Amino acid sequence: MAKRKWKWRLVWLGGLVLLWLFCSGVAVAAPLADRVSQYPNWQGKPPVQAARGDLVYPDWFAGEWLVTTTLVDLVAPLAPDIVTPGFESNQAFLNQPIQFRVRFVEQPRRSMVSVIRAPQQLVSDRAYNGMQLAKAYLGERAVLAVKVDPKNPNRQITLMRGDRQLVSTVAARATESMAADQFITSEVFKQEFRGAPQIYFNEVENTTAYTKQPRATSPDSPMISADQITAVYLSPQEPDYFKTLSSESILPSPRPVALYRYQMTLRRPQ
Repeated sequence: MAKRKWKWRLVWLGGLVLLWLFCSGVAVAAPLADRVSQYPNWQGKPPVQAARGDLVYPDWFAGEWLVTTTLVDLVAPLAPDIVTPGFESNQAFLNQPIQFRVRFVEQPRRSMVSVIRAPQQLVSDRAYNGMQLAKAYLGERAVLAVKVDPKNPNRQITLMRGDRQLVSTVAARATESMAADQFITSEVFKQEFRGAPQIYFNEVENTTAYTKQPRATSPDSPMISADQITAVYLSPQEPDYFKTLSSESILPSPRPVALYRYQMTLRRPQ
């Protein structure tokens, strides 16, 4: 049971890590905004497409930030029939603000052709951000390194003590930007936990609505606020997977077995 608890704690952490891995895009409707407003009544996965390329942010994310994130709600939609092993222990984080630093940088140019043809894009410093986030939740000594696959920016590996690893790969995503000061994104990523007698898999959704705030009235005023929801889904290998399938859609879609909602703020470091 102890081994399964650290896996589910990392599920939750993995959802947060992927907070910093978003892409650009503009939608003509607002299915993601509707999804956020329908929390916690989620009956399936979000409308996403296969993830390709790097993850690009609006220009108002540029620079370094001090992030404060607070777990404000957690729900087990299929309880008592299905409850993840780490769900109860994660209640200890309820209403407990966690702080860490992140930064967003211009994407390195790959060739002179890209310099001429493509505008500069803003991306997450994934290795730095993932390391800062992991240390904030797991402790300074628990995390050895965070690495990003140089051939695939959607694949990230978190190395921990005890020969444990969390491999997160973004499989699909969608974004909305209905106004210049709003940015909503949803990503579904596969997680692979290594460090037990057998490898364990699952899927996590991260849907986040960002809002750029008006000019700060004081140094402590947030410049960006966010409403983030992380959903955990069982993998098809799990015995209870078919119990999670929803009958409310034409094609059966798995329902989340755990939902975590966070309120976040981004401020400039003093």
